[in-house]
Amino acid sequence: MLTPLGWGTAAVSAPLYAAGWWLGYPEPAMLAVAGLVAVGAAALWALPQPKLDVRREIAPKKVERGEPAVGVLHVTNKGRGTRGLSAHDAAGSTSVAVDVPRLRSGGTRSVTYRLPTGRRGEIPVGPLRLVRADPLRLARRVREYGAPRILLVRPRTVRLPLLPSGRAHHLEGPTSDRSPAGTATFHALREYVIGDELRHIHWKSSARTGTLMVRQLVDASLPTTTIVLEARPESWPEPDDFELAVDAAASVAAGAAAANFPVRILTGNGPLADTRGGPDDMEVVLDRLTSVTTQDGPQSTVDAVRRVRAGGSLVVVTSGAAELGRIAAVRSRFDRIVVLRVRPPEPASAPPGVHLIDFGDLDGLAEAWRRLGSVR
Repeated sequence: MLTPLGWGTAAVSAPLYAAGWWLGYPEPAMLAVAGLVAVGAAALWALPQPKLDVRREIAPKKVERGEPAVGVLHVTNKGRGTRGLSAHDAAGSTSVAVDVPRLRSGGTRSVTYRLPTGRRGEIPVGPLRLVRADPLRLARRVREYGAPRILLVRPRTVRLPLLPSGRAHHLEGPTSDRSPAGTATFHALREYVIGDELRHIHWKSSARTGTLMVRQLVDASLPTTTIVLEARPESWPEPDDFELAVDAAASVAAGAAAANFPVRILTGNGPLADTRGGPDDMEVVLDRLTSVTTQDGPQSTVDAVRRVRAGGSLVVVTSGAAELGRIAAVRSRFDRIVVLRVRPPEPASAPPGVHLIDFGDLDGLAEAWRRLGSVR
């Protein structure tokens, strides 16, 4: 309960009193007594424990990075008084000063204060720390009140339209030669290969050509937008660049999800989200990108791409040009490939079949994205 200053005062006062008494000097003894009295009075000052009921609200519970959010505390005094108190509410690693009004016994007041939203992540808000300290700061007592709540600070986004995939559309849904194999929609006839199911053999065509022919059935669902975020720490020496990369990935994902198209998000360490094209998909992808961080891992972005099902559009968010050639090697697996480079250190040219966008902020990304959308 005593502060370091209080312990120091007590530690000095005791030997000072003994020295004054032993040497016969009253002044040091009186000074020591004053110090010990001050420490005792400070301890008594901080001794009363306030009895409060604290209920916390956060509005809104989810915000984009940089948008305003407030905490609301409903404080009821169930004790005698709240004089001599200072209050701070925890918001992640930040301490926010809260002006708790003086309340008579049984009184209730609501206090509103702004929460920090400059950093993305799941921000625990609370508990409220009430500190009772004496004027000389020799003693203090800290009590915590109210259950913590979570504020979700999500990535910033800009509106990005869904890019055309270049895929021909079937009456029952979009299909292409690179569409994943399915069981519902007929796409074409092709020669039989070992492993094909015999029930898919088209006997009339086989008799006419003299070669076993099978019906190629594909998945006629909407094409998936696959977003691969480079998350290795060595690729992002500047933390702000990684935050911009997450914002870019969130903007692409939100644009596809808003159009009710499936979205797949992954890093070299594994998948983050895999949606099927529903009304709640945007919330899902933004929530999943809220907590993503840089992590050491053996997988590069191209290694991550090789693990996913082919088809649709591929968007790779990275910083340099090291893997542009390797990305071009998977060109045949997707209808369109776009590489987004965040503040690249040097210019680079895109390999054949790969669209390259270099940008330094979200506004620049939105402008370049709109120009790319006009290219068929």
